Amino acid sequence: MKYILLLVPCVLALLTPLYNSIDPVLFGLPFFYLYLLALVPISSLFVYLAWKVER
Repeated sequence: MKYILLLVPCVLALLTPLYNSIDPVLFGLPFFYLYLLALVPISSLFVYLAWKVER
């Protein structure tokens, strides 16, 4: 279970067709950068959950 939780952020980062677009733009940042910035806290959440499952 722990490894599946750690695999989710990796798969989300590798699905480039999912976020390979410029539109929509928020605060002058294209969607590509917004997606990657949102992936940072999402990844840390999944790492935390994997740590809690391991304990």
